Amino acid sequence: MKSLSTPLIARGVLAIIVGIVAIAWPGVTVLALVILFAVYAFLDAGLESARAFSSGGAGPVFGHLLLALIDVAAGIVALAWPDATALVLVLVVAVWAFIGGFTEIFAAFGSGEPAGMRAWLILGGLVSIAFGVVFVSRPNVGAVTLALLFGLFSLTYGVSQIVMGNEVRRSGKTLDSVLSDAR
Repeated sequence: MKSLSTPLIARGVLAIIVGIVAIAWPGVTVLALVILFAVYAFLDAGLESARAFSSGGAGPVFGHLLLALIDVAAGIVALAWPDATALVLVLVVAVWAFIGGFTEIFAAFGSGEPAGMRAWLILGGLVSIAFGVVFVSRPNVGAVTLALLFGLFSLTYGVSQIVMGNEVRRSGKTLDSVLSDAR
């Protein structure tokens, strides 16, 4: 039987660590995100190229090579214009926060959780949505502010995950019991 509490607590601790780093070094955090995106784009270009040359037909080869070129261009743009890339990342984070927030709120009402756990899911969802609203309404707020708000969000989210993990541990829920309840 695999406990559901350990992944929740581990996710919470990781989020708190990320939050502390983002608050302590906001400029470095934003630059790291831009560089990480560029590295991802270049790695994905390599993988798309490999897929192109292992493909059997001309259509897939052309498609994978086109995706590889787009990935290379995205990586170059990210490194050449880190400020513009940071602005786009602000909007991506906003969309991520909206989707995550609404998912947590829907999970609170759809999973039959006890009132305490439901309240934490709703609170975490509302914090995520508020975070998204800030960035959609003011996308030019600045990359440093993004890092600081992301750090605060990560700290809040981390605490909520640790509390939920402890609640799950106290209730004795396991992955097997959740799966059997779903059947």
